[in-house]
Amino acid sequence: MKLSVVIVNYNVCYFLEQALLSVRRAVEKLGQPVEVFVVDNNSVDGSVAMVRARFGEVILIENHDNPGFSKANNQALRLATGEYQLLLNPDTVVEEDTFRACCEFMDQHPNAGGLGVKMLDGQGKFLPESKRGLPTPWVAFYKIFGLARLFPKSRRFGRYHLGFLDKDQSHEIEVLSGAFMLMRRTTLSQVGLLDEDYFMYGEDIDLSYRITRGGWKNYYFPGTRIIHYKGESTKRTSVNYVFVFYRAMVIFARKHFAPERAGTFSVLINVAIWLRAGLAVAQRLLTQAAPVLLDAGLIYGGVYFLKTYWELNHKYVPTAYPPQFMLVAVPAYLLIWLTSAYFSGAYDEPTKTSRIVRGIFLGTVLISAISNFFDAWRFSKALIVLGGVWAVAALVSRRLVVHFLR
Repeated sequence: MKLSVVIVNYNVCYFLEQALLSVRRAVEKLGQPVEVFVVDNNSVDGSVAMVRARFGEVILIENHDNPGFSKANNQALRLATGEYQLLLNPDTVVEEDTFRACCEFMDQHPNAGGLGVKMLDGQGKFLPESKRGLPTPWVAFYKIFGLARLFPKSRRFGRYHLGFLDKDQSHEIEVLSGAFMLMRRTTLSQVGLLDEDYFMYGEDIDLSYRITRGGWKNYYFPGTRIIHYKGESTKRTSVNYVFVFYRAMVIFARKHFAPERAGTFSVLINVAIWLRAGLAVAQRLLTQAAPVLLDAGLIYGGVYFLKTYWELNHKYVPTAYPPQFMLVAVPAYLLIWLTSAYFSGAYDEPTKTSRIVRGIFLGTVLISAISNFFDAWRFSKALIVLGGVWAVAALVSRRLVVHFLR
């Protein structure tokens, strides 16, 4: 058996189908015996039925729970008999010549224990994790705190993704990607299978490191490409991904680094976890608040213009309205207008102009009514009405601009 392909699936039926179709074409191009395993981790989206109906050549392993990525891969690897053994994500598509080109490369490089290929995302952009360096404490520090992103080509700061290496040339690398990880069977027999302490993430780094420690080489090979719809097979969310991934890095550090280095690494990782999680939450809140804040800014600017125009052309006194009008009264107007608009459904999808008009109208009536009870804050009914008209125009116009820019 020349090649064994192992795919672990969890609730990505559509992507798995595309992956298996591409694998079938690549097997035909290789022209040598290949066995394909699919290990399903208790999916509920019809993945198992689809494999049975459409891919009779696949060896299907059904789990009745989700034991994690490492354990599921190992289930198939213990049964695999191929000279070369490939771990492949279900959210990937391989080229027709991928298996042939990779097997030829391995045949020509007897010191190769592992091989990774050039990966592209769904839009055809190169994925930097196609080639990676070992996440030592300093390399992790540069990545966690953004220096790797700022200086991707630097030999010092860019070591995590090896950005200083030409992505169109073959290179010896330290870490392979678990999305496409081709290994020699004799190598796995020597260094062992995936470490099952890792539920998800980090297991590819651990195995890559053990391959090099065993005297083998890991190679990056751009002679063929795959598409990796990054993250589809894990349904990663920003906060959850940060916690799971960096916790996996702590496991790796404790296993392979000296105690003092592992301690430093652990501190860095924990700082990164809370920093990244905090930033993710703040970004989410800002994203949700941004439309309201933008509407508030547009309305405030418009009322300021109206106030200035009214002073010069109707009051004929440049300072007819005291400073507290813009500092206190107008922010109160904004709060009432936008609150009324919110509860009228102005921020619900799909956008409807009638909801905006209703919300601002009710807010304007409320502002006018409240101003009747406070003489000190009774400024101009005309500005309140004109402000309400402007608020409707501003909210509708912003939504039209957003719609046409999408």
